[in-house]
Amino acid sequence: MLRVVHRQGTITAAAEVLHLTPSAVSHHMRELSRELKIPLLEPQGRRVRLTQAAHVLLGHADTLLSQWEQTLADLDSHRAGETGPLRMAGFTTAAAGLLAPAAGRLKTTHPDLRVLVRECDTDVSLELLLAGEADLAIIEPTEEAPPPGDPRFDQRPLLHEPLDLAVPAGHPLAGSGAVTLEDVADEAWIVSDPDGCDHKRQLMVHCSAAGFTPRIEHEATTWTVIWSLVANGMGVSLIPRLIDGLQLPGVVRVPLTGESRPTRRLLTCVRRGSREHPVIAMGVRALQDVIDGSPAVAA
Repeated sequence: MLRVVHRQGTITAAAEVLHLTPSAVSHHMRELSRELKIPLLEPQGRRVRLTQAAHVLLGHADTLLSQWEQTLADLDSHRAGETGPLRMAGFTTAAAGLLAPAAGRLKTTHPDLRVLVRECDTDVSLELLLAGEADLAIIEPTEEAPPPGDPRFDQRPLLHEPLDLAVPAGHPLAGSGAVTLEDVADEAWIVSDPDGCDHKRQLMVHCSAAGFTPRIEHEATTWTVIWSLVANGMGVSLIPRLIDGLQLPGVVRVPLTGESRPTRRLLTCVRRGSREHPVIAMGVRALQDVIDGSPAVAA
């Protein structure tokens, strides 16, 4: 709870994340402060901030919580009949292309296991993990994501996903077996740029590596709108391989090749110490099975 208060900056915002009332969070903070005989919070305008003593406590809390998660995992390994729940979270394309198929596999192989999937941005997934509202998340490493050594999280590689080129069905490159980014340097580009999405930054980085700056003319907040813009000849776009099942008519996917061939890294993220929990381990294995069963995704 103290970690969430620190991250959110107000008691009210922390209470919303934790699904508690502000008075309950305030009560717990006062009780913890009383038990430890140190002040934990101090006002900062309309917000609150942690005292130096509270920061010391958080440093130890990360270690203690990691050990507690490992303890739970060890105990659960001795239980029979795992029923969950397994709560998985991830951004749109990861939820559609990986989490949903993995949940379907688990429903078949472990019918007694309760699996819950939530589509949300990476920052929300991390908040859910910290609040104990999610057990396993798929995230993409970005500048805003926690660093690899963050003591709160265990982050491990899951997939290097290719990005393809989306062009209108009548485009000269629509029949090509593969093209390079350099081949479309003069095209108008369409990007997805909602909060929490890294699509625009990825396009800029990959095109820069290919030696040009993309001419971005259209921005959208959903992949459906991007598909429609491409289908109607308004430009081209970079699309994740995982989005294949969401494709609409009028758009052709063209594989990209060459030294500047773009990919993106996806990671599994859990609370540190919890990865060996039997139910979470089943979730990770199911995700890997989905990837292994779809060679085009991992190509």
